Amino acid sequence: MSQQQLNRTNRNTPPPRAGVPVRARRVSPPQRLVGWLGGFGAVAAAYTVFQALYGLLPDGLSGDSARYAIAAAGGLGAGVTVWLAAALVRSRQAEQAARARQSSPLSTDPGRLTALVSATYTTLAEELCTADDPSSGARLTGWTHSLGEPGRVRPTATGTAYGLHLALDLGASDGRLSTGELVRTLWALRLPDGGWSARSQGTQARPEVTALVLGALARAGADPDRVAAEADRCAAGFTRELDRQGYELTHVVTTVLRGMLRATPHERDRLRTLRDVLVAGAVADPQRAAHPRWGYRLVAPQGPPSALHTAQAVVALDRTARVLGEESDAARAAREGGVRWLLACPDPDHDGCLDLENLREEVRRPRADDPDRVEVLNVRHFTASWLIRALLTPGAREVARASGAERLRRDQLSGAAAAVWRGQTDGIWTWVRDDTGQLRRPIWMTYQGLSALRAHALWMYEP
Repeated sequence: MSQQQLNRTNRNTPPPRAGVPVRARRVSPPQRLVGWLGGFGAVAAAYTVFQALYGLLPDGLSGDSARYAIAAAGGLGAGVTVWLAAALVRSRQAEQAARARQSSPLSTDPGRLTALVSATYTTLAEELCTADDPSSGARLTGWTHSLGEPGRVRPTATGTAYGLHLALDLGASDGRLSTGELVRTLWALRLPDGGWSARSQGTQARPEVTALVLGALARAGADPDRVAAEADRCAAGFTRELDRQGYELTHVVTTVLRGMLRATPHERDRLRTLRDVLVAGAVADPQRAAHPRWGYRLVAPQGPPSALHTAQAVVALDRTARVLGEESDAARAAREGGVRWLLACPDPDHDGCLDLENLREEVRRPRADDPDRVEVLNVRHFTASWLIRALLTPGAREVARASGAERLRRDQLSGAAAAVWRGQTDGIWTWVRDDTGQLRRPIWMTYQGLSALRAHALWMYEP
């Protein structure tokens, strides 16, 4: 079997947009109160002490001038003391506010996420493309793999499936994006023998793409019987004997498992089988207290430790446990160990650590029409978004609280959210091509980036 290849890519950090005004820092009510007390209160304290001392000092104390001098000195000292105390309180409040802004960078400017969502929706509506399908005569409405692809006007299954997920996340309410039309397009893009494939995979259905489409269709409320029939066909072809290459890859297995959890949550035996395949691929990492982690493969050689694939495994196992309502001891140990492995990141800077570096891999399979030739699917991963998903799972929250690592979990989430935010411009995320340095705007990356920021914002919300 051809081995999968992983290549690290540089993080995309676009410069800030020029001309964007910086909002003035607002002063909180407690700070205003302390400032008022520091000014008025100092004067009041000085006058009160002066009057008290002047009245208490004996009349025979070298005349009125001495009494006035002593009372004034005492009043001035009291006023200065009150003013210094208020200044100290203001300084501590300002320091606490600065720490709060550093720990939650997305909450310092109210409305930024709202503006980003609006910009994303506008671009999606503008980039929506339509084409007539000559084979079926259907009108296709959707997106290509990347936004703004030159010369590409025909929607693809992958681009339209991620676009449907985005439309559901955005809550398309003004009619520019019709989820019904997107659902009809995905059914029209179904291959003659069933299932779906990526543009580079030809006419044979592939489980990772089929599961992605089925998950989007199920989420949009498509006909459950029709979705279930396609899921059965996908599961029948996704076995170690029929698809050994895909069955041994963490990305493929987790993608199929997540899609099946949405499409056929009642197929408990099927879900347990995929879960157990995933659990068996975990490997103890001596560099991080022997916590289990995942590489890009589920069988030897698994490859180097990968935060991306570990996060994907944690998300899939957590969702499986919730859908099934039960969890084996081995699955629980692997899932909780994967969370601890992610929390054991050795880098102090969690918005630019190695665990957040994006990855690229290749899924290689023999071509169905010519076994001597190899079919190659290039897969790129937005690692920071996956880390947010994994650390926001209910299971990760329980593990962090039980191990006293909740503060560390919060720091890692804030750092990953900051890294995700940096990757977008006007609500659209870009990927730098490894070979040319050109920028692409894959729609899957915008979906993953926006959904991660949305989940993080909901987790941080405090009414």
